[in-house]
Amino acid sequence: MAYSASGLTRLSGGSGVNLWHYTTTDTIATVNSAGYFNDAIGMIRSLDVIIAVTSTGGTPVVSLVYAKDVSAS
Repeated sequence: MAYSASGLTRLSGGSGVNLWHYTTTDTIATVNSAGYFNDAIGMIRSLDVIIAVTSTGGTPVVSLVYAKDVSAS
C-alpha cells in the first residue's frame, strides 16, 4: 500500500518538533522506506516523531519513527 492521510494525526508539538500517530496495514519496513510520507510534505517536518501502528501478518506492531529528511524532490 501507500501512505494514507486518513491514518495520520498530530498529537502535540513544541520546540519545533511534532508528535504524530500513524496507523496502517503496511509493514514497518514499508513505512520506513524512502519517500513513504512524500504526500505529507508540508505537514511533517524533519525530526518530527511518529508513533506508527503497523501490521506484520495481521499482528499490530507499534514503532517510533522519525522524519530524517523532509524535502520536496
